[in-house]
Amino acid sequence: MTNDVIREAVAKQQSGDRKLAAENTILGKVMTFNIGDQVYGIEIQYVIEIIEMTHITKVPHVPNYIKGIINVRSKVVPIVDIRTRFGKPEIPYTSRTCIITLSLNDVSVGIIVDSVADVEDIHTSDISATPQSRNVNENDFIQYMIRSENNTTKLILDVAKLLDEEE
Repeated sequence: MTNDVIREAVAKQQSGDRKLAAENTILGKVMTFNIGDQVYGIEIQYVIEIIEMTHITKVPHVPNYIKGIINVRSKVVPIVDIRTRFGKPEIPYTSRTCIITLSLNDVSVGIIVDSVADVEDIHTSDISATPQSRNVNENDFIQYMIRSENNTTKLILDVAKLLDEEE
């Protein structure tokens, strides 16, 4: 339900609907996290839990961004290093590095992030559609963007696309 409402708001924003800018409805929540200097987010409905870094069992013959698997309450969860997946250089894990486990339609995956930032409301007036240029969002991982008061942009990831790519 929330996803449909957000998609509608993004479509209205993209079409230049002036009425949208006047609205300030809360559409849902996102968990934000950092990868380097960029802030990303994932809609909270997909987040299962945040766990500290743990031993990851390596799996042979997988892409380099899939670091392996972990066991989370008797469920095997593949682990993806988002930093590597997005083409950023690998860095050593720190005490702030953690794994966010996500689920969509009974498919689970863990993503390694540099640090978790916050859980924030999604306000209608803060939503921006992704740029139309394919070069900007070539892999379609960015579902939409949120503008913050401090003039920063948070990129909200499309969990369905992330999980579909990892299956």
